[in-house]
Amino acid sequence: MIPWLEGDDPFPPVTRALREPNGLLCAGADLSPQRLLAAYREGIFPWYSGREPILWWSPDPRMVLFCDELRISRSLAKGLRNRGYEIRFDTDFAGVLTGCAAPRRDGSGTWLGGPMRAAYLRLHRAGRAHSVECWQDGALVGGLYGVSLGRMFYGESMFSQATDASKIALVALVRELQARGCPLIDCQVRTPLLASMGARELPRAEFLRRLRALVNYAEPIGKWARVQTE
Repeated sequence: MIPWLEGDDPFPPVTRALREPNGLLCAGADLSPQRLLAAYREGIFPWYSGREPILWWSPDPRMVLFCDELRISRSLAKGLRNRGYEIRFDTDFAGVLTGCAAPRRDGSGTWLGGPMRAAYLRLHRAGRAHSVECWQDGALVGGLYGVSLGRMFYGESMFSQATDASKIALVALVRELQARGCPLIDCQVRTPLLASMGARELPRAEFLRRLRALVNYAEPIGKWARVQTE
């Protein structure tokens, strides 16, 4: 059994998370900005689908990408030079949410339902959630979004409708975070794409130690309004 949260109930210690399914901690509560930010500060994130209640997770190990460990393959480096994408930050957050929610070729992606999209849009309007967007010929063809707290960035989801678009968005995110003094991206769980770009797993305890050292920096809140050409 896992705890059910009501109202302002605090999250249980992440050490109580289940081993199977890995990281399931509790259920219930809501997706208010206050609840979401409290979760991220403790290394917890929501992930659920369909008619499930809101489920909260803190897996062990935790997939992360250290910005200075980003791996750019030879083919991706060529794509960065030649694809001609325009990179924008925070110009179409809702469009990125829609792209991330669309079913993938393998049928995944539908977990990002209406309540989740609305919750992250509220965080975006509060200056806490950001999108990195790949545009080509005036169309949004890929991107990613996540949450910024202090000098931590919590990656949530990405999508691609053109060659290397999501990878190029991730490269742009890393460069932006490095310029802002943010060394670490929480990737939550392992995927082959993230692993191929240098992300690796940390024991949850080590991840939490690093998180606590980064989340309390006083960083500017607001849009990352910038455009660049790749």
